Amino acid sequence: MSAPSPRRWTALALIATAQFIVIMDTSIIGVALPRIQEDLGFSQENLSWVFNAYVVAFGGLLLLGGRLSDLFGARKLFGAGWLILLAGSLVAGIAPEVWVELTGRAVQGVGAALIAPSALTLLMMLFGHDPKELTKALALYGAAAPAGGTAGVFLGGVITEYLSWPWVFYINIPIALVALFATRPLMPAGQSQRGSIDILGALTVTAGLGAAVYAIVRAPEVGWGSAQTWGVLAAAIALLVAFLAIQARRREPLMRLSIFRTPNLAAANLTQLLLGGAWIPMWFFLNLYLQQVLGYSAFPSGAALVPMTVLIMLGMIVLAPRAINRFGPKAVTVAGLGLLAVGMGWLSLISPEGSFAVDVLPASLVAALGMSLAFIPSLGTAISSARPEEGGLASGIVNTSYQVGSALGLAAMTAVAAANGAAQLGNLPALTDGFSSAFVGAAGIAVAGALIAALTLRSRGAAPAEAADTAETTAATRG
Repeated sequence: MSAPSPRRWTALALIATAQFIVIMDTSIIGVALPRIQEDLGFSQENLSWVFNAYVVAFGGLLLLGGRLSDLFGARKLFGAGWLILLAGSLVAGIAPEVWVELTGRAVQGVGAALIAPSALTLLMMLFGHDPKELTKALALYGAAAPAGGTAGVFLGGVITEYLSWPWVFYINIPIALVALFATRPLMPAGQSQRGSIDILGALTVTAGLGAAVYAIVRAPEVGWGSAQTWGVLAAAIALLVAFLAIQARRREPLMRLSIFRTPNLAAANLTQLLLGGAWIPMWFFLNLYLQQVLGYSAFPSGAALVPMTVLIMLGMIVLAPRAINRFGPKAVTVAGLGLLAVGMGWLSLISPEGSFAVDVLPASLVAALGMSLAFIPSLGTAISSARPEEGGLASGIVNTSYQVGSALGLAAMTAVAAANGAAQLGNLPALTDGFSSAFVGAAGIAVAGALIAALTLRSRGAAPAEAADTAETTAATRG
């Protein structure tokens, strides 16, 4: 066994920074959305694509990123991911119109899909020699995710208010440059492997997800019964079926389908998909309610969401592991999804003359507590259910499930909000009705998740302590 790297803790700082940035890039745009909409001419229905373009590329290519990391070496993929993220951030910041902005966001997602799996591989290479050091390193790595989410919300408000919205993308550039210069001297070279790359599988799953999101977002505008809507949905289904067929036939697929026969793995992944489908719409429309209805500017809007994101961070690091040890992962998952549904149901009571203290703060804290409790045990169950040698594959699948659920859930709730008045900018009662409908719909998704978790998760699928430890290990890769 080779001697541990003397620079491993400095390398860990860079690895944790990578996870911090990947998560921050999902949340930092929230407060800036109204300014982006105004400057670039996004319609209310299509505004969600500023988020979805990143998430579809990220979620759709995560499995490919993990495979490329195995084949070409984690250090090379880590550096390549930073370079691509830098390019995407520059394009998104200078974008003069809608299609350029969405292209930049998609390129950012591609970079994130290379960074996330290679970062975890590098961490294991640096700290795998010592279980105690590995546990400490993984805890710090895991804490980077909620920290990135919290910082993204607050920084988005500060940057949008006092600089301009392009800087929510430009902030990645100096960080990426430092990471590129530091990667080679800090990170182990690792070994490349021989094998094939399932490019066709990666393309079909990403195109299928993108088509499904596009059809759902466009449906309120062109009509749910239109040939365009059903044609695009049919194409999405065909592409996703083709992906499954490709995975079943390939000797070295991106995703071995038989892994879903593992007890609890499929159930935990479905739970994560519905959790993403419920949580992301709530966060998205709460940002819009604060700015477009209550009239908050960018900085107060970002600051208003800090209590919620801080509670998520504390819940994931402190509360969830203790609750799992006492009650088990299944009970905590179901309770968390139930609390999330209650919080979003409470948010649906918003009014055009509402206030932050009454209409937003208490309900958002209930929802945030539910999110933090549900996320950790369902993620831990999905990872710990797989065989140890398939932990990387299980991690890639569950993170893909969460990202896919986020994109599809936001697309569906955007359609619901638009159909109930959210497309009428300036009409505060109509906007409020639309946002309220989205909260109700997202609460319904959370209820469905709680019921499915209660019916399908097996109580003995993962030991409570094991689920808590494993969840802490991988929490930074959520989206």
